[in-house]
Order: sequence, then structure tokens, then C-alpha cells
Amino acid sequence: MRQRPKVASSLDGDGSGSNQDNRNEEKDKSLKNKGVVLVAIRSSYSILGLLALMIYGAWSVYYYQFESLPSPASLEQVGKRGFSEYEAMKHVKVLTQFGPHPVGSHALEGALQYVQNVAENIKKSAHWEVIVDVDFYHSKYGANNMDGGLFEGRTLVYADLDHVVLRIIPKYASGAAENAILVSSHIDTVFSTEGAGDCSSCIAVMLELARAVSQWAHGFKNAIVFLFNTGEEEGLNGAHSFITQHPWNDTIRVAIDLEAMGIGGKSGIFQTGPDTWAVEKFASVAKYPSAQIFSQDLFASGVIKSATDFQVYREVAGLSGLDFAFTDYTAIYHTKNDKLKLLKPGSLQHLGENMLSFLLHAASSSLPEGKTSNSDTGSLGKNAIYFDILGTYMITVPQNLANIFYKSVIGQSLLLWVTSIYKGGYPAAVALALSFLSVLVTLICSISFSCVFAFMLYFMSTSAVPYVSYPLLVVGLFGPPAFLGALTGQHVVYRALVSYLSRTFVGRKRSLPTSLQTTVAKLDAERWLFKAGFLQWLLLLAIGAYYQIGVSYIALVWLVSPAFAYGLLEATLSPDRLPKALKTVTLIIGLFVPFLLSSGVVIRLSATIVGYAVRLVRNPGSTPDWAMNLIVAVFVSMVVCLMLWHLLCYVHISDKKLLVVIAASSLFLLSLAAVLGGFAPPFTEDTARAVNVVHVVDATGTSPDPVSYISMFSGTPGNLIKEADHVGEGFVCGRDRYIDFVTFSANYSCWTTKNAEMGWLKLDIPVIHLQKHSETDSPETLITIDTKASTRWSLAINTIEIEDFKMKDAESTDELIPYGKKSSIDGWHIIQFSGGKKSPTKFILSVVFRTGNTTEKRKSDQLLRLRTDVNRLTPPVDTIIAKLPRWCSPFGKSTSPLTLAFLTSLPVV
Repeated sequence: MRQRPKVASSLDGDGSGSNQDNRNEEKDKSLKNKGVVLVAIRSSYSILGLLALMIYGAWSVYYYQFESLPSPASLEQVGKRGFSEYEAMKHVKVLTQFGPHPVGSHALEGALQYVQNVAENIKKSAHWEVIVDVDFYHSKYGANNMDGGLFEGRTLVYADLDHVVLRIIPKYASGAAENAILVSSHIDTVFSTEGAGDCSSCIAVMLELARAVSQWAHGFKNAIVFLFNTGEEEGLNGAHSFITQHPWNDTIRVAIDLEAMGIGGKSGIFQTGPDTWAVEKFASVAKYPSAQIFSQDLFASGVIKSATDFQVYREVAGLSGLDFAFTDYTAIYHTKNDKLKLLKPGSLQHLGENMLSFLLHAASSSLPEGKTSNSDTGSLGKNAIYFDILGTYMITVPQNLANIFYKSVIGQSLLLWVTSIYKGGYPAAVALALSFLSVLVTLICSISFSCVFAFMLYFMSTSAVPYVSYPLLVVGLFGPPAFLGALTGQHVVYRALVSYLSRTFVGRKRSLPTSLQTTVAKLDAERWLFKAGFLQWLLLLAIGAYYQIGVSYIALVWLVSPAFAYGLLEATLSPDRLPKALKTVTLIIGLFVPFLLSSGVVIRLSATIVGYAVRLVRNPGSTPDWAMNLIVAVFVSMVVCLMLWHLLCYVHISDKKLLVVIAASSLFLLSLAAVLGGFAPPFTEDTARAVNVVHVVDATGTSPDPVSYISMFSGTPGNLIKEADHVGEGFVCGRDRYIDFVTFSANYSCWTTKNAEMGWLKLDIPVIHLQKHSETDSPETLITIDTKASTRWSLAINTIEIEDFKMKDAESTDELIPYGKKSSIDGWHIIQFSGGKKSPTKFILSVVFRTGNTTEKRKSDQLLRLRTDVNRLTPPVDTIIAKLPRWCSPFGKSTSPLTLAFLTSLPVV
């Protein structure tokens, strides 16, 4: 890169006055005669080579960490005590053949019967020193009133739920039955999918685990309970009914939940705690560990709008444990594409072998004593830091020990910065300030460039999210603008640093010839920018340590490793020493460990964000269509600024920066051409857009005749004009028809009235009747509710008008919801009810109105808003769904309606 012999002592002179230029010229000649050359040039090809190496290395880390799966094993290979994916796949195939099996369906009854039959066969074939109990448990009713997160302002009521519970106990271990490990997952699916991933794969793994464990359990100290529950998709009801009602619930000491937010791949731990016992046991024995605390941080922050049964076990029962999830193909979650053909070979083997090792070890160990209180559950994830390395080794660190590391590194870093400024004086302080400014300017420029393109992409593309089916397009579409923006912002401050440093040389540097001063300033500026990378990670580490964010270990690694490499190969505390260009080996050594620990996680997080675009919009029409592009743009910019900061520092003294710009621009143009040219469609048959088609019968108006129409709306950003044109049937799209679905609203939709009078009767419309007004001797007002044929409904109660309420089954008079404090959102408390075929349909709601005049603060003229759902395909809906483009799929969740929905209300009186 350059030849730079030691500079002679004659450089130490201090020239001044009118003869300074002459002296510099003389020193210039002297240096040339002595063969001293100082060059600040780096080849652009080396920059591109380093960038290619980083990309290849990151992808390799991702592949080994998330894509490398064990080979499926047969029963002959593993024996009766081992886990066989081939055996587990038999269960998945049977369960998916039932088709969608939501709560209350005939298909769910068949799936339950199959699981019970398999459980009975396991009981028959168990080891003779093992007791296997199989319980087909029926839950009559219950109410889940967890507060916070998705459940704030809601009460989830359930009825007529059935579960299969299998318990394995060592016959001769005294007290084993009173200390059990719970392994749980759900059989039911949403109405829109057969549920190969969510969660037939989990049920299949549990059945195969139970078979294998039944041959080992004679050596256990504890029991293992396998819970095959229903009602999870309607609000975690199955887990709640078991943990609050089942006679074995008091024996549970640790809870393990198996879930899916996609289909297949590696099932990893994404939530733990509050106690560290389970995650430490798992880390010590797992054959293919997969666990990342960043997922737990996302759940805790509320960024991911979802919940699992583990939340019930943790918050309601106070249990510690582990929460596993399959996360491949997150875009197909709850759509028609959650099907068997997308389940990767090796997925079940990976989870099964990990779980079998854990259960054998945990069941032979002493379990944690007692349960945490509700106040302790807020410490979720703050008792242990955990992550895996390439899916082969797992690290767990107690939070208090991690805090010591963090504080120690932060303190030492500050000490080194103070020492450096003290040695360098005022110029060093200004250079440090400019370096910190470079962090802000670089991030602003990167985000600006990327966001400008994000807006442009929205207007250029036929889809608001054109990269969903090909997530790698995100690299080409958003990476180059973010990279060029970051490079531009950093280069602006680099030039400012060069200008300042060239005017503020001290000591030996001041005596340099004019021809070398600019070169020295460039090399100094490059080093200051490199060290600015330490500042940004130091700041993130300090924030993470203060708020005890689990993923702060990544900031620690990104601070320590490059700083160590720089200190070992580059640094000096003497401001008089002439700088050298940063060595390539410094970058490689400094970034090796950070990329090893974080690049795979970042790629997986990127894929999850892109997949989440399919269901981003909770209230259709309420979120700008370009919002997802903006989210991706900001995320990519932050990744570029954080992970490529040190590489960017190497570009500024490159001989041909234009080559770097051309390479980035070429990648961008190729990706854009793939999108605009239709070579990479936004959605495909296997990665479909979420589109719901609902036959709506609206009886909320004053007219005696309800309004009926078919509504089509989507949780995926973008309009539905293309889909409506493809279907035909007279659809009109726009914002002219606002639909209040109680649990959410559709501000934008498409609708048609063609054949809308078919497929329903007036007798199906629910009835709300004000039975008795308040009297002086009783503060209660009784309201009867008849949901007719529906056993799945949502009722919104106006808490501005109503102070408190309780609800009873009108026929049995059993109390479903008692009086007591209830949270609300925007003045409404929502009751969500779901249950089996024998669930009640008539209810008595006793309300207590608020005293005093509420007219001034009244936000609505409705006292109650009710939506009832019926899982029935009316003729017009059947026709429309059959005509949907192959790139579309119905989407199900607990708050969305089924294919037939009735709306009614009770006005304020």
C-alpha cells in the first residue's frame, strides 16, 4: 500500500515566520532525497473484495445457524427410545388431512379423537415401570382477563373446550406425580389453514416425544405432562382452562410451550424465564441448540403483536420455562400456505432431539421450587442472557454478571477516551466531537437516501410491498441507497475532519512539509472515523445496560472486538506519531467475532420483518401503504450504519471511489428491474397476500331491514383494485364504506351487494334487549344478549357510560365474568367469546351505569356493539373465494371475523 521508512530527526524542528515556506520546500527535497514516501491511497478493488467477503461470511453464518438441519431419522435408526421424524410426520399428515380445524368444527373433533387414540397406544406400549395416564378433559367455561399487551381492555371468555392430557410418571419414584414438567401445544387452527406448521408439527413432535419418553421414564424423579389443548387460536383459552381448572395444574413446576410463527426450519427458544433453570438445563444438553434473546426483547417491547400459551403459564400460573417456535416462512402464517409441502425435512428431527435431551435431563433433576408471583413476571428475560453460536453451542449468562461486564467495559472505554483527549489536547477534543457528529450525519444521510427511494418504490411498483415473495430483493432495493447515503454522510464529515486536522497539527506533525500535511490529515481522519464506530456501539451498550435489554451483548461484542484489533495493530497514545493507513487485517480480525455472533441473527430478523408485511395492517386503511417500505428502509439503514461502519472508513482514501458507487448502483438497478419487469412478482401461490372475504349483515342502523353486502379487505399494505378486477362480481373499492368489526375497523375495503341477500336469515341476526332500567333500590340494569347460531362473538362495552358489569349464562345462570376492575382502551372494554358446539348462546349482562352527567365526555352514542361470527360459506362468498387470484389467501386470527358476520348494537338511552 505504501513504503514509509522512519522519518529522520530533522522533522522535529519547529519552523515559523516568513521563511516557513522556504524551510518546507527544503524539507520536501530532503525527504525525497531520503526516499520517504507517505501515500494515502487504497484500491477500490480491495474495498469491493472486503464487502463481498462480509456478505459471503454473513450468509454462511446464517446458513449454518438457521438453515442447517439434521437428517430425518427412522424408528429403526433411533430405536424405541429415540426420536424419529418419520414417525412424527405420520401424525402431521393425518392432522392436516382434516383440513382447517378451528374451535367448534367437526374437523377439530376428528383431530382430538386421533390424538387421543395415539395417546392410548402410547399408554399400552409404555415401559412396565412407567405409569401413563390419559385424560380427555372437558372445560365447561372460563374467563381469561390477563391485562397488558394484546389483552389490555379485553376479557376472553371460552366454553365447551376439550383437551387431551397425557401424564408419564415413574412407577417407583415417590412424589414424582407432584412435581411435573408441562409440555404444551395446541391442536386447533384458524379457519383459513390446515395448520401443518401452526401447530400440527408441534403436536406431532409431542406425540413422538411422549412415545420415546414412555420408554425412559422409569429412571425419572419427576413426571412429564403433555397437554394437547384447543382454543389457543381464539386467545390462549386452552392453556388458561388447563392451568386454572385441571386437577393436575398444581403439580406443574416448569412449562414448555411449542409454537409456530411460520412453518418448519429450526425451532428455537424465543422466550424464557423468569427463572433461569430451564434455559440453563437446555443449554447444557441440547444437541442442536437454537436460541436468541433478541426475539424475547421484541416480544417484550410489543413490536410483535402476538402472544403464545407461554404467556398464560408465566403470568397466570407464575411458572418459569421455555417457549419454542418454528419461524421459517413467516409470510405464510395463518394463510392457506401453512401446508405440508413447505415443511422442511429435518425440522421435526431438530426440535425432537433437542427436546428429548432436555426432558430426559430435566426430569431426572430437581425442579425449581415454588412459583413466581405476578410481580416477578416483569423480570422476563432479565435473569439470563442466552444465544447460540452457529447452532452448535449455546451460551447463557446471568443478567447480573452481564451487567458487571457491561459496566466494566463502559468504564474502561470512557477512561481510554478521556486519556486520549488529555494526551491530544483541544484538537483531539474537537476531532472527537466531529467523529461523533459523523455518526449522526451518516445515519441521517443513510436513512434519508433509503427513505426517499422507499417512497419512490411505492409509486413505481404495482405493489406496496414488492419484495415479500423474494426477500433477498430487500438487499438490492434498499441496501445500495442506504450504503451510498451512509458513505456520503461519512465522507462529508471526513472532509471536515481533514480540513480541521490539517490546520491544527502539533509537535512533530506541524513541522511536516506542505506536500505531506494533507496526506497525514487524511490518514488521521480515517482513524478518527474508525474510532467513531466505537462511540456508536458504546452509546448503544450504555442504553442497553441501563434498560437491561437482553440483546445488549451484541453491542458489547461490536465494541470490544474492533477496539481490541485497533489497539493491537493500530493504536498509539502519542499524538506526535505519524499515522499509517489502516491495515486490512485490522478490519478482518476486528469484525470476525461480531459477524459470527450477529450477522445470522440480523438476516433472520430481516426475513421476519419482510414476512410480517403480509399482516402488518391491523385496521385496513388506517396505515399508509408506504409505511412498510419506510420500516424496511430505516431497518436496512441502521444495519448498514452499524455493521458496515468500519468498512466505510476504508473507502475515503480509495483511488477510485466511483467504482464502489457503480457497483452499488448496478445492484440497485438490477433489483429494481426485476421488480418493475415482473421477473420477481410481489406475491406467489406459496407466498400469498392476506385477503379476507366476509359476508356482512349490518343491523346497527335504525332501519328495520339490515344492510347486507360482501366485504373484501386486507391486512397487507396496498389497495385491492387488482384483486377486485380479477374477481369481478361488481366490487367497488375505496374508503366510502367504514366498517366497525368491534375488534377492529376497516377504513379501506372493497364491497359488493351482488347476491348479498343469499345465505343468511333474519333469524340469524343477534338480539340485544334492554330488560330493566336502573331503579332506586338496585343499581343494576339487565341486558339480555342472544347470539343465535354463533358461538364466536365480540362485544364492546362503553366504559364511559358503564362503570362496571358482570355476565352470566342465561340458561344455567353460571357467572362467566364477575364484577371488578376492568381495563379499557379508548373508552371501550371488549369481550371475546369462543367455544365448542355446546357453548351457550344466551347471556345476561348486568351493568352499573356511571353516576352524574357524562354528556360532555361522551365519545359514542352506542352503549354496546356486537359482532357474531358464523363459519359458513354463503353462496356469494363461496363464489368470490373461488375466484380469488392464486396469490391471495384468507387470513385468520382471533380478532378477525369468519366468512359470515352479523353486526348489531344498543344505543345509549
